[in-house]
Amino acid sequence: MTIDAHKLTVVTGSENDPSARLRKRIFSVIAHVLLIGASILMLYPLLWLLAASFKPENEIFTSGIWPSLSWDIESYFRGWNAMRVSFSVFYMNSFIIAFLSVVGNLIACSMAAYAFARLQFKGRNFWFAMMLMTLMLPGQVTLIPQYVLFRDLGWVNTMLPLVVPKFLAVDAFFVFLMVQFFRGIPRELDEAAMMDGAGPWRIYWKIMLPLSIPVLVTAAIFTFIWTWDDFFGPLIYLNRMQDYTVMLGLRTFVDSTGESDFGGLFAMSVLSIVPIFVFFLLFQRLLIEGIATTGMKR
Repeated sequence: MTIDAHKLTVVTGSENDPSARLRKRIFSVIAHVLLIGASILMLYPLLWLLAASFKPENEIFTSGIWPSLSWDIESYFRGWNAMRVSFSVFYMNSFIIAFLSVVGNLIACSMAAYAFARLQFKGRNFWFAMMLMTLMLPGQVTLIPQYVLFRDLGWVNTMLPLVVPKFLAVDAFFVFLMVQFFRGIPRELDEAAMMDGAGPWRIYWKIMLPLSIPVLVTAAIFTFIWTWDDFFGPLIYLNRMQDYTVMLGLRTFVDSTGESDFGGLFAMSVLSIVPIFVFFLLFQRLLIEGIATTGMKR
């Protein structure tokens, strides 16, 4: 009994060694300093953009990161009304396209994923493999055929080419993501629902969707961010300024043949980041949960 107590005293004493605690604290401080420095380095472009949006036009590229005289919010007012069309129109167009894209992806991709994960039909594995192969197909390959199709349908200069495909489960990445999540849900729930007389549609609506909130939120966040930041798609199909999205609106501030308004450009660029930041901040917990649980067996 005495020996055991002595051993316990030795171990406890080594753990409470002041020099060991000091070394541990020094390593912790160094690690935090390095992480903070790396964070500042990565955030520097964003901080410079934010500071430049409050600078007078003649100080943007001449002074340091902070304005040398005073903070100026004139760039925000000037940028908001700089075009023939108010920037609020660009925001409204982007919100409409992003909202419809999110709704379309959640409905279509979840239904396709449910079919691949739960329903039995002929050629299921073949069509699932074909769907995965589209992930390796560059978008440039299908660009011209899609444009010709939408032109023949009379959809050019409208939002339809940017929205309608989302309701047809064209984003194979989200289908695959949801399939992996659905496969982790116990099949006993389906069997119990079938014994109570529920069909495939009721199982999908009443069981699968409520249990799949994390992966649905993950798909919604990525869809919103990718749609909001999309520049090439609107550039191809939207030619009228009243139909422009925020990304196309930002392009109009830089004119290669005349004077460019960099103050208004930076101010509107800051405002264009706000919806993405807010959307991510609101659903951050569910996003992390969806990514962490997707593909894991339960």
